[in-house]
Amino acid sequence: MENLQDNKLIGKRIAHIRKSKGFSQKELAHSLGISRPSLAQIELGNRNLLVVELLRLSEVLQMSIQEFLSEKPLNDHFVLSEPSANYIKERKQATTQKSGKLENILLYVLERCAGKPNVGETVLYKLLYFADFNYFEIYEEHLTGAAYKKLPFGPVPFEVDALINSMINSGMIQRIKTTYHTFAQTRFLPLVKPDLTQFKASEKEILDAVINQMSDWSASAISRYSHMDLPWRATKDGDIIDYELAFYREAPFSVRIYTEDIE
Repeated sequence: MENLQDNKLIGKRIAHIRKSKGFSQKELAHSLGISRPSLAQIELGNRNLLVVELLRLSEVLQMSIQEFLSEKPLNDHFVLSEPSANYIKERKQATTQKSGKLENILLYVLERCAGKPNVGETVLYKLLYFADFNYFEIYEEHLTGAAYKKLPFGPVPFEVDALINSMINSGMIQRIKTTYHTFAQTRFLPLVKPDLTQFKASEKEILDAVINQMSDWSASAISRYSHMDLPWRATKDGDIIDYELAFYREAPFSVRIYTEDIE
């Protein structure tokens, strides 16, 4: 399709039409017989759109082929439609189902990082965010299942506070108040060991990679970095960040190797 039209313009148009028709990325990818990451790469213009896929798009979205190939430019700003009630419900269910896993992930991250003076609440939450979204981008499965909101200082797992309070009351972690470079800081210290049998090898690998890359960063540095990640940029202030936006990432944030293969 690259000889008919610029791939990036076609990709933007497909994303725009998909959302205007109320299709999720997962639903449209299923209808086309490809994976969500493949559809994301088409929408980014990084993957060629085959003729058979264009015909199927025209059928599923009830749009003419010419509407997909129109030269009329679209707004360059990537806008994510607000999360549906089903999406929010799925996130809550995932968090509930994986609460035990999240406890052990928190303990594991704290065991490795709590001794670092820069790792307060802000850094901890950003480490969780990148671990979650990196894992989802690669494996299309949830690591912790936590839901993240777009807040001024970056993505925050808004349902984790209750779990942390429960862990404090259970004697699993301790909350302390301190200062770091004259700034007030909330830190957490692990009081018990994580149960590593709860982890898949792939989960530990992603956690270790994120910790090794970012756990020495300051709160301001890791917050600025999270602000450049597309899932955060493409979400409205205060809204839940859709995990599927991880498939739209580009370097240096993307952690998955994409191919042209048709699933």
